[in-house]
Amino acid sequence: SIQPVYGAQHPPLDPRLTKNFIKDRSKANALPMKSKKASSFHEFARNTSDAWDIGDDEDEDFSSSSSLQALNSKVAKATAAQVLENHSKLRVKPERAQSALSDMPTNCKVIKSSSEAQLSRTSEEGCVRTPLQKQQSLPLRPVIPLVARISDQNASGAPPMTVREKTRLEKFRQLLSSHNTDLDELRKCSWPGVPREVRPVTWRLLSGYLPANMERRKLTLQRKREEYFGFIQQYYDSRNEEHHQDTYRQIHIDIPRTNPLIPLFQQPLVQEIFERILFIWAIRHPASGYVQGINDLVTPFFVVFLSEYVEEDVENFDVTNLSQDVLRSIEADSFWCMSKLLDGIQDNYTFAQPGIQKKVKALEELVSRIDEQVHNHFRKYEVEYLQFAFRWMNNLLMRELPLRCTIRLWDTYQSEPEGFSHFHLYVCAAFLIKWRKEILDEEDFQGLLMLLQNLPTIHWGNEEIGLLLAEAYRLKYMFADAPNHYRR
Repeated sequence: SIQPVYGAQHPPLDPRLTKNFIKDRSKANALPMKSKKASSFHEFARNTSDAWDIGDDEDEDFSSSSSLQALNSKVAKATAAQVLENHSKLRVKPERAQSALSDMPTNCKVIKSSSEAQLSRTSEEGCVRTPLQKQQSLPLRPVIPLVARISDQNASGAPPMTVREKTRLEKFRQLLSSHNTDLDELRKCSWPGVPREVRPVTWRLLSGYLPANMERRKLTLQRKREEYFGFIQQYYDSRNEEHHQDTYRQIHIDIPRTNPLIPLFQQPLVQEIFERILFIWAIRHPASGYVQGINDLVTPFFVVFLSEYVEEDVENFDVTNLSQDVLRSIEADSFWCMSKLLDGIQDNYTFAQPGIQKKVKALEELVSRIDEQVHNHFRKYEVEYLQFAFRWMNNLLMRELPLRCTIRLWDTYQSEPEGFSHFHLYVCAAFLIKWRKEILDEEDFQGLLMLLQNLPTIHWGNEEIGLLLAEAYRLKYMFADAPNHYRR
């Protein structure tokens, strides 16, 4: 059976390292890569550790094998070059970059101890004085850059609102304040993105959590929030019972891995909220129970509903500054909206995950019709779609994109009929074909897998997501009503 690569995404190389270091490192790794490479996915999987398991096994022996001594040099160079180029274009002020480093909580473990030691020994020019001692296949994990903000933005910050944006915001406010909100019109307005100011209430309406009738909303929110905390009182203590131990243990392991580079999600209070949400959902849905990946699906809702009470960017916000009532509201709303989402894709998480199996097969058929050259390239080097697309379907591309991009993507998903289950297929196809040049440049199995697990999207913003969605819509228009077009 094929082992899915779950959570093995490596962030781009740290821009603080210089081109000289990357060049030397690539040369040093070239010979081992040529002499021996992973000949199959099984060998590749055995030699690749889970990148989200940081700090779980501090005493583990990280002596690198010859097949995985470093990243494929092409991927390393391309990724590092892009990060360095983007970093220089954005011209982040040194004092702001330094403040970002100081804002990171001390208990937020995002870098292995040896990597931290290397960074501390980095000179002012950025050259590392001593070689890395542990496994070199994983690049140094960078602190989340200032440009990678969660909030609604355009890659390089939040410019003043344009006349067009003001007009769109006013249109949303008129729709939301009407006695009965026209949900079809709201979906049409939301497809190109929802303004941050009205996103929380818009998401509640689009997900089906809130009624369209204005007078019923307040009572509905009150009733549903009380119902959720009734579940907490009724079920949460059962996490200590033997038949729920496996579920609770897995949730407890996965939550610290959720967006590990964002300090917000490393706060104990936030992790407690996530534990309650996931445990209650799991025991109320015994057909699937808790499955790895569901933990990621809480984060966009949590951030959006938190932004209703926080004006600044929320990635470093201390939630202890909020009142208990506000936190309870955010928690309950996140639970119900996540539940609505999962109602439409629950077959992704039932036994053997048949929903994902079908979607990966559909993606393979679709790509074979859209771009036969890419499809044949995968076949030539024995790359199976399940080996990289399993995570794309399981996590809805959340491990491939910055969180701010996921939030923008979900504006559209919630505007589309069956957005999370059906339209997501076309987004994945468009996302794959976007990297066709880089894919065709790779000429070995390991290089392709490393590329597909490390796609350089860290500096993506609304513009890139808009182009991706436009291409996905084009593919849907061509193939959705004629499924035989993508069947051989």
